Amino acid sequence: MYIVIMGGGKVGEYLASVLLGKGHEVAVLESDRDTADHLSVELQGEYLIINGDGCDSDFQEDAGIRKADVFVAVTGRDDDNLVACEIATRVFNVNRCIARVNNPKNRRIFREVGIESVSSTMLIANMIEEEALMGGVGVVSALSRGDIALLEIAIPQKLRHFKMDDGVPVDVIDLPEGSLLIAVDRREYGEAEVATDDMVLYPGDKAVVVAEHDIVDDVRAVFGAL
Repeated sequence: MYIVIMGGGKVGEYLASVLLGKGHEVAVLESDRDTADHLSVELQGEYLIINGDGCDSDFQEDAGIRKADVFVAVTGRDDDNLVACEIATRVFNVNRCIARVNNPKNRRIFREVGIESVSSTMLIANMIEEEALMGGVGVVSALSRGDIALLEIAIPQKLRHFKMDDGVPVDVIDLPEGSLLIAVDRREYGEAEVATDDMVLYPGDKAVVVAEHDIVDDVRAVFGAL
């Protein structure tokens, strides 16, 4: 995968090192020249360092944002992370944007605009490895002997067969045998609800599904085709 990271401080450097160590291509946007120079010496693998402001669309384009599978903003400034992710999403149509949130009180703002936000660096790395590769399906945890997974699946921002304002009725989602929709994390209200047959899902919501590991791809395909 090709991943663009905004922020080359300790968090960004560690994240880039982890991803490069797993064979991914990485571009880092860093506004401080000394930090950018440090990264160009310390990192190993296929990487690109851009000395520039990640909130500037021109610098994002220099970093190859148009071919990016994932954009990650991990600076120590939540407002910059939010703006950069908005640009990557709305201007360059990056499929997945993940932001580091330094102040937990700001997570609600990120949720309201549909940007994934986390505070753990290692969790970000895991999200990129699991969710980006699986097209929006995050493996939250393994259950029992590890043959059952608890998945968190984002409802597509652009629905193919339903009007966005009308949403997708739960009772028309044909999940494969061996999987079950158990809850919905509402983007609008920032809270989870137990799934019912008369519920409607909207873009930005996240469906929580229990599924056997060998049908996770089938579950992904169902939601991806909505």
